[in-house]
Amino acid sequence: MASTPTTGSPSSGKSPAARPKITINGVVREFTPGEMILQVANAGGVDIPQYCYHDGLSIVASCRICLAEVWAPNPRNNNALEPLMGGKLMPTCQTACTDGMVVYTDSPKSVANQKAVMEYLLINHPLDCPVCDQAGECTLQDFSYEYGRGVSRFEEQKVKQPKKDLGTHVYLYSDRCIMCTRCVRFTREVSGTSELLVAGRGNKEEIDVFPGIALDNELSANVVDLCPVGALLDKDFLFAQRVWFLKSTPSIDGITASGDNIFIEHNEGRVYRIKPRTNAAVNKWWITDEVRYGWKHVQSEARLRSPMRRMHGVLAESDYSRAYDDAIAGIDGAVRNGKRLAVVVSPMLSCEEAYLLGTLARAIDPKAVLAIGPVPVKGEDKTFPPGDANGFRMYAEKAPNARGVRRVLEAIGGSGSVQSYEQLLKTLGHGTGASDVGAVLLTGNYPSAWATDELMGALGGKFVTLIDTLGSSLVDAAGVVLPGATWMEKAGSFENARNMIQHFEQAIPVVEMAKSEGQIAMDLAAHREGKRAAAYNAAETRRAMAAAHATLSVFITDVSMPMTGSLAEADMQVVEL
Repeated sequence: MASTPTTGSPSSGKSPAARPKITINGVVREFTPGEMILQVANAGGVDIPQYCYHDGLSIVASCRICLAEVWAPNPRNNNALEPLMGGKLMPTCQTACTDGMVVYTDSPKSVANQKAVMEYLLINHPLDCPVCDQAGECTLQDFSYEYGRGVSRFEEQKVKQPKKDLGTHVYLYSDRCIMCTRCVRFTREVSGTSELLVAGRGNKEEIDVFPGIALDNELSANVVDLCPVGALLDKDFLFAQRVWFLKSTPSIDGITASGDNIFIEHNEGRVYRIKPRTNAAVNKWWITDEVRYGWKHVQSEARLRSPMRRMHGVLAESDYSRAYDDAIAGIDGAVRNGKRLAVVVSPMLSCEEAYLLGTLARAIDPKAVLAIGPVPVKGEDKTFPPGDANGFRMYAEKAPNARGVRRVLEAIGGSGSVQSYEQLLKTLGHGTGASDVGAVLLTGNYPSAWATDELMGALGGKFVTLIDTLGSSLVDAAGVVLPGATWMEKAGSFENARNMIQHFEQAIPVVEMAKSEGQIAMDLAAHREGKRAAAYNAAETRRAMAAAHATLSVFITDVSMPMTGSLAEADMQVVEL
């Protein structure tokens, strides 16, 4: 048992402005009334082992590893510190803080409980860490090393549980489960679909789905992130890569208007998985399955990998210099003949790239048409839990930066000057056949085919320079094709549906001979003037935007940058042999 704390009782003359304080393992922390001990510890960087607790779920206090000795001032005894509940260990996740409280998770009694809980959890756990996908990021491994006994006293036969296919994206290895019930609470409290349940009792207890109901909601794979052990596994990532080889780059959802904060996890230039990055103001702790698995076009075999130009009526691979020559000659020739240039900036591109493309267009043709590419919409917006206006929101708009592109182009061309995709089709002559546009600089970067029959018809007779990532029917309509880069392959910023501007960094190298649209715009501008282009830099471009247009100063003052975490240090001593 811990010795009686020597901390004095709270002073009766304390200033009313002072915040209440709690001491956890000798570390004094301020707290807000109503906070639990574990919440204060987590926020203050004080380590307390935990399995069942999660900030986004209800508190059940079922895993019992966070139990601690708690002492609190007794108002009936002149506020003298006394053990709470007569010295009974208390769950820190479910015990509210009080001013002057002192907590021990490192006392002999607390440590004995931690060892007992770890021993209990490992009784029936299989010894398959070498083949488990969770190995390397498993809290059962970490806590076994840090809080466990190190030696198993269990000699009987382990209970063997079955493997289960729960749904489209998730496998369950039941014999690894520690019954923290995070996954069950998630389907009930967040997705609102309640597919998962706890079946059986005692050592036969296991997670299961209701008969005939698969785990197949829009957020289903979040249960994999929630699982603290290797019980729930992502089918897409199963046996794909050891996690200690992965590099993690903070980024933003690049395929919907949500602006969800994510980690892109990759190795040797190849992406292996997407995981949510906590941001209470945007996506909380979750991402949709659409965002988690919708990036596969980045590594598609259909990627455009080299520039092409039309020679004798046929597209042929080219180097960039000749492709740029043809693009500039075609655009300048149309403008000299009294025609206008139309630049179509895709809502899949970053704000910085929209600025460079718009600036290039107006430098070539002061009357150039500035337009936004099509903004895909699928279904309706949804909130999780259903009906909760403050919950996680899934957006029907499937473009990450329609608002940012419009903001930037209107700064260049003036308010009301930017055409929507529907207006652009009319400007190009759809339905009438009459148009004063002679050249089109067209950008895509969508994750799937996006060209419509209306667009294909409206492009007829015009010189088209296409910057895109995937092969499509547009390639056959273009005079010059330049391969672009996906958002994972470059840096920039997106403005989401909440009008929040967020920056993201490059995660992987650009595929083969492709370039970012920002770099292509700078190359074309420099090539046209006979100069050598500088390297595209998103931060420098934002500074140039703010300097050139007062309305774009938000890209200096209001851009949310990803938080950089500190490097984790191994707690195991490494010696040189």
